[in-house]
Amino acid sequence: MGNKIAVVGVTGAAGREILGVLSERGVIAADVVALQSGEGPGREASYGEDDVLKVLDAEKFDFSTCAVAILAVPARIATKLAPKIAAAGCVAVDTSAAFRMEQGVPLVVPGVNREALVNWAKKRIVACPSAITAQIALALAPLDGPFGLTRVLASTYQSTAGTGRDGMDELFRQTRGIYVNEPASSSKDIFTKQIAFNVIPHIDDFKKDGATEQEDGIAAEARKMFSPDLRVHANCARVPVFVGSAAYLNIETENPISVEQARAAFKNAPGLTVVDHRSDEGYVSPVECAGEDSVYISRVRRDTTSENGLSLWVVADDLRIGALNAVDVAVMLIEEKL
Repeated sequence: MGNKIAVVGVTGAAGREILGVLSERGVIAADVVALQSGEGPGREASYGEDDVLKVLDAEKFDFSTCAVAILAVPARIATKLAPKIAAAGCVAVDTSAAFRMEQGVPLVVPGVNREALVNWAKKRIVACPSAITAQIALALAPLDGPFGLTRVLASTYQSTAGTGRDGMDELFRQTRGIYVNEPASSSKDIFTKQIAFNVIPHIDDFKKDGATEQEDGIAAEARKMFSPDLRVHANCARVPVFVGSAAYLNIETENPISVEQARAAFKNAPGLTVVDHRSDEGYVSPVECAGEDSVYISRVRRDTTSENGLSLWVVADDLRIGALNAVDVAVMLIEEKL
């Protein structure tokens, strides 16, 4: 088995980002297997600056030759592949929603709840939260221990990268088309309404109570990682940005917390960068964080509607954060000597 890492879904935006992170982490090409379902097998995938990986068929691949397989595929594919991977003695690290809330499957962000990874052997499947949940959780984690989170209100502004390359391409086509007087409806395949120069006030399907799968997912994932008693409410919007998602967070804590204490906690936390100068340009926006590993914190201030309340702006490269989380989990599993 060795230390080989398989990546399933390498022709998609998320899969390519995962390959990029593995290369940056010094994982040699000989220890990486590029896989794809459907029409992908037979192609080639770039790895680092000099290497090229042949893309193999995930359906026919012998996963017993790898220690870990990272799944960057839709939930319907992950649901079929992950049990097969586990049965082969490999560990599946799934980035889709397929197993996030399944009992016995740890949901892990290493900078938040690394200790949950000890339960990987129960089903040989480890789930990663959505990228937006991961960046929110990384921002919340430094405050939970010393101050005790009790309530979180998250308003998210999520990029088209969350829908993969097709969504990003649709934003590009619509933007270009509008400038040459082409109706946006002529290139509307991924999003339910025009995304160029617009904001769509929902992500994923609606549920009977009016919430969406993404909104309930953020709440459920946060409770699984922090505490089942944590009250979480999310409002999610899709914005015309290619890469980089943001969230305004309003939080309440059990213990009194000041802006200065919060900033100090953020500055001491790995993976976070505080840019909060309370002036024009004294914050970070999505375009500035593209390609960056950090989750950026800005606009930290008191929420005067709550006794122990704060609000803050959190922004990160969502493609990057999702890839970093999956790779970190995979590397930690290997370091634990599967």
